[in-house]
Amino acid sequence: MAIQYQENGRIFTLHTDHSTYQMKADSYGNLLHLYYGDRTEGSMEYLLTFEDRGFSPNPYEAGDDRTYSLDALPQEYPYQGSGDFRSPAFAVEQAGRSYGLNLRYAGYEICKGKYSLPGLPAMYGEGQEDAESLKIRLTDQVSGLAVTLLYGVFPGYDIITRAVCVENGGNGPAALKRVYSACLDFLHGEYDLIQFYGRHAMERNFQRTALCHGAQVIGSRRGTSSHQYNPFLILAGRETTETSGPCYSMSFVYSGPFKAEAETDQYGQTRMAMGLQDEMFSYELKPGERFFGPEVIMGYSGQGLGALSRSIHKAMRRSLCRGKYKTIPRPVLINNWEATYFDFTGEKILDIARQAKDLGVEMMVLDDGWFGNRDSDFSGLGDWQVNVKKLGGSLVSLVSRINGLGMKFGIWVEPEMVSEDSCLYREHPDWAFAVPGRKPVRGRSQLVLDFSRKEVADYIFDSICQVLDSAHIEYLKWDMNRSIADVYSAAGKTAGGDSPGSVLYRYMLGLYDFLERLTKRYPDLLIEGCSGGGGRFDAGMLYYTPQIWCSDNTDAVDRIRIQYGTSFGYPISAVGSHVSAVPNHQTGRITPMKTRGVVAMAGSFGYELNLNAISNEDKKCVREQIDAYHKYWHLIHDGAYYRLTNPFEDREAAAWLFVSEDKGEALLNAVILKTHGNPLSLYVRLEGLEPEAMYRDEDTGAVYPGAGLMSAGMPIPSMKGEYQAWQVHLRRI
Repeated sequence: MAIQYQENGRIFTLHTDHSTYQMKADSYGNLLHLYYGDRTEGSMEYLLTFEDRGFSPNPYEAGDDRTYSLDALPQEYPYQGSGDFRSPAFAVEQAGRSYGLNLRYAGYEICKGKYSLPGLPAMYGEGQEDAESLKIRLTDQVSGLAVTLLYGVFPGYDIITRAVCVENGGNGPAALKRVYSACLDFLHGEYDLIQFYGRHAMERNFQRTALCHGAQVIGSRRGTSSHQYNPFLILAGRETTETSGPCYSMSFVYSGPFKAEAETDQYGQTRMAMGLQDEMFSYELKPGERFFGPEVIMGYSGQGLGALSRSIHKAMRRSLCRGKYKTIPRPVLINNWEATYFDFTGEKILDIARQAKDLGVEMMVLDDGWFGNRDSDFSGLGDWQVNVKKLGGSLVSLVSRINGLGMKFGIWVEPEMVSEDSCLYREHPDWAFAVPGRKPVRGRSQLVLDFSRKEVADYIFDSICQVLDSAHIEYLKWDMNRSIADVYSAAGKTAGGDSPGSVLYRYMLGLYDFLERLTKRYPDLLIEGCSGGGGRFDAGMLYYTPQIWCSDNTDAVDRIRIQYGTSFGYPISAVGSHVSAVPNHQTGRITPMKTRGVVAMAGSFGYELNLNAISNEDKKCVREQIDAYHKYWHLIHDGAYYRLTNPFEDREAAAWLFVSEDKGEALLNAVILKTHGNPLSLYVRLEGLEPEAMYRDEDTGAVYPGAGLMSAGMPIPSMKGEYQAWQVHLRRI
């Protein structure tokens, strides 16, 4: 059993293959956290210490025992009003206008299989043997409020998930003010916080800072998970590296506003927590109603950051992503955006497709500008009717001609947005978020549709389905190109709540419902998520879209950093990555075609340029890249990923490695980042190989010992010119 309960002591133990998580319902009914770390047996209750600590108050039930204080004890789900003055995971305003709460243990349930969350994405088990679930119920006797803590255990992944359900069993309404889904308390230790900050076109930069007294907080107020802070973070021991040391991760399975924090308190204890953003959040829970907090995926490794990432990659790839393309090769595509922007016709798209097909590309994707009055980003959003005049005919005619070339066809949409210059907005201006009496804040010259209202989402759903039903469309790029500023639903109470603080949460439920209906209606449709690139690159979207456009920045050198940061919390199979033109449209940098291909190959792989406009030498390179991608697909998407260098440090080269599960194959990739006269010899140490085995370079025939490659490394050949790339396929002899 992965989940065990010991009646003597009321101790709950959750085991994965290499980790143990333990908690205890104590004699007062408080749920205390005992341990999370390397797998162990027996009770860890001995770690608790009790002291009379000044200004740390004591529960009434403790009587004269001043050594018992929730302000100093590690808790499983800390709440406001308990006498714990650290950051709470849960806060509620009761009907009597009080913040008083007293959650006590009221029972548990252990069951085979993974729990699910109504209306929300979550990890799943393929069979009952893959996962077990634990539900612990806490109740407040005075108000009738009940909180059920949900735990999912995936032993083979070394992953534990957490979520929360709040139920109002009282007679009056309760306003939820903060709902975090997971909290971890550490009794001692010095830690670093690793988080991934950024901006549009430069997402998920790696940042590691030492925790000190006080709280480090990240989050998003933008209505999405955002480019600025990713809803994934790691708490690592000060000495933890890629290959050794303890580290803990939290990933929010949610695509809206979030908050995550790590705090070292007055006693040197550390608290790590993650959940819904509490700014602009106030959810009125009426008697008899339930509220579900989104899931948090937690991981632990005692063997360094690399092992932690590989566990997360496998778990998300196999038990979070869904659909036809979860485990099979995805088509190599070409997107016309950077080739044409809005300036295209059907014939121009067909011309791009012909050349792409000749070079081995398998899918043509038509980006923004194919619908309504859409020749710029100032108009047309919301009018999802084909612009027949621009295409020179119907969409089905264009798709049929592209299919006739032997290529698949895909299309771009931005369903959550509306242009003021559109038929939809002129007919339904109240469908867009705007505060009454105030002019709305624009973003990319567009407004946000109120998906908290079912009639709005249903209208757009029907419009998009009409397009998908009209032609043989096998891929959808789902974009979202602005943050949400004007949080107000014109529907008022009919949107489902009395408080504007519920609107963004209900917006996400509306979006997820839309996506769930879409995936069920079109089970063979490959959907790629996008929000100005990586502005909504999160575990929540991966449940519906197994790949996400990693960044609007397609520059190969910048992408090395962006994809490095992304790799800590997300599988390589989720990374949308393309080869684009040079000089690059975002940076003006010129990099070799080979280098652009090697970098893009650490992802879903495709092209974002006019292949008619490149040299014959580069065309030859494109053919070779596509052949290589097909050859190495199983390694790239199913293999173990190793970060061999950190491009955020002062490095001469960036290197990464894919290794097959049986260690029989490896694909080494390297890019030179700095070029000098009379250069030094550069070496890169490999990881994950079989030490006793010998490996042959499939191109040169050279043979290397596995132990030697991991201990001493391999020299990177000297190459003339800037940003040269090197790729080596090794096979065990």
